[in-house]
Order: sequence, then structure tokens, then C-alpha cells
Amino acid sequence: MEVLRRSSVFAAEVMEVFDRSPTDKELVSQAKALCRDYINSRLIRAGVSWSKPEYNVPVPGGKLAEVSTILLRLGDELEYIRPNVYRNIARQLNISLHSETVVTDAFLAVAAQIFTAGITWGKVVSLYAVAAGLAVDCVRHAQPAMVHTIVDCLGEFVRKSLVTWLKRRGGWADITKCVVNTDPNLRSHWLVAAVCSFGHFLKAIFFVLLPER
Repeated sequence: MEVLRRSSVFAAEVMEVFDRSPTDKELVSQAKALCRDYINSRLIRAGVSWSKPEYNVPVPGGKLAEVSTILLRLGDELEYIRPNVYRNIARQLNISLHSETVVTDAFLAVAAQIFTAGITWGKVVSLYAVAAGLAVDCVRHAQPAMVHTIVDCLGEFVRKSLVTWLKRRGGWADITKCVVNTDPNLRSHWLVAAVCSFGHFLKAIFFVLLPER
């Protein structure tokens, strides 16, 4: 009950920043709230149960909820294009999920590679899809505590690498401008580019993460 109360207070604080220019700290808090919601959605879709009730608290209503809805919708599009790319992430990277250091290093390596050639909303969506896919792997392999690690890791990456870009765009609400096409049969070019890039660099990251022989 206390967890739910604290989450509600946090939700209210996160919502307030949409009425003004958000600070770095607030953008990171929003990034983590969106990540928790994205991961929870993917865990539900995968039919995976776990015992972390604080992650079942949804993103609050209002603009942040709209951002979360759009992020999930774009993630659906991304995963629809290449359904196997964002599944079994741990197997594709050939990593153990029993080490927090290994999981953190792998996620950050993938995150850095995604944005090597610049930042776009397509790549941001890809980052969240990777985080969710890795989180599903962790829960399935009896490592639910790693979900918290992944959320924190994404938040730290946003703080170091994406905050300046987000501030220039006025914050997370800018992602809502990406949804301009209502035709479900047309796939956005930037999503195709994001998923193709991810497929290529997964192989590169695999070799980077291989232990020395």
C-alpha cells in the first residue's frame, strides 16, 4: 500500500513538469516511468507473471499517459516489422542474466550503438523495445530484480546521452508528433530504418561482448 502511495505522489510530480520546461532530472524520471510502463505492457503480452507490484502501477493520466500510449504504439509497429529482432535479446547477445554487471554492460553497449549515427525518435523507440525484450528474458529466467536494473540503466543512458536532445525538442511530448499517419498498412520509414540498424549492430555487439579466448 505504501508503494502505491509513493508511486501516486511520484506520478503527480512527473505530470507537473509538462506545464513548463522540464529539468534534466525530470526528463530522466519521465524516461524511467515510461520504461516501467513499456516493460509492464510487454510482460503482460508475453504472459509472464512476477512479484514486483511497484511496476504494475501505470503511468499517470494526462500528457505522460499519452506519451506512453504513443511509445507503445510505435513499439508495436517496430516489433511488427521484424517480430524476432526484439525477442530473446539475451540469447542474441549470448549473455548471462545472472550478473548485473553483464546485463548492464550489454544494455549500455547496445544503447550506445543504436545512437552512433545520431538521435531520432525511431531509435528512442528501439531503445525501449530492447529494454523490454531484455526485461522479459530476465523474468523468464527467474531474474525479476534485473528489471529494476534495466530501468535504472535506461534512465542513466538518457541522462548522459539523450537529455540535451530531449530539451531541444521540448521534452517527451514531442514524440506525439510522430503519429501523423492513420493508415495501418503504411509503415513509417524511420521505424524501418531503426529496426534494420538494430538487426545489423546486434551482430557487432555480440562479438564485442564475447569473452576473450
